[in-house]
Amino acid sequence: MLRVSIVYASLYGHTVKQAEAIAGGVSLHADVTLWRLPEDGSMPDGMWPDLQAADAIVFGGPTYMGGPPWQFKKFADETSALWETQDWRDKLAGGFTTSATTVGDKGETLSYFITLANQHGMIWVSLGQASPNAKHHGPADMNWTGGNGGAMAIAPSDADPEDAPSGGDIASARAYGARIATLAAQFKSGKAV
Repeated sequence: MLRVSIVYASLYGHTVKQAEAIAGGVSLHADVTLWRLPEDGSMPDGMWPDLQAADAIVFGGPTYMGGPPWQFKKFADETSALWETQDWRDKLAGGFTTSATTVGDKGETLSYFITLANQHGMIWVSLGQASPNAKHHGPADMNWTGGNGGAMAIAPSDADPEDAPSGGDIASARAYGARIATLAAQFKSGKAV
C-alpha cells in the first residue's frame, strides 16, 4: 500500500488543523501517518522507520520569525545522516505552513522545506491550484493566499485553533494532500509523466 508521512511542528495548534486537512486528502488514496514534533524538540518514537518506508514525506510548520520553528530545524538537522546516504532520494516531498497574516513570509518557510527536500534528492510536489485574483474572491476560496510552492494558511494571532485556519485554506490543504498521494501512486507505478 502507498504510504505518505507528514512531519510537522505546531506552536499553538493552528498548524495541526492544516496537517489534519492534508492527511484527510492523502487518506483518500494512501495510508497516512502524522508526526507532530513535540515542543521539547525530541523526536517521536517510531518516526524514523516510518519516514524511511514512506513513498512521500510532507514537511510542515508555522512560519515563525521568517522560517519554521526551531523544533523543525532540529528535525532537519537530524536528517543529515540520511543525506549522507541519500536514503530519501526520489521520494516525493511537499510542504505546508501557516502564519497570522496574509503574507507573513510563508514563502520563506516553504523555501526552507523545498531546499531540505532538494538536498535529500527528493522530488517536490507543487500546490497545483490556480490563484483566485478577482475582486469577488476571498478567504473562502482555495489558495486565496496565492502560493504555489505548497499549502499556505492564515490563522490570526487571536484566533483559537478551532476557528483558524478555515474555509479555503482547509479545502486547499485537503486537495494538496490528495494531489501528493495521487502523484506518489503514479510515480510508484511508473506512470508519472
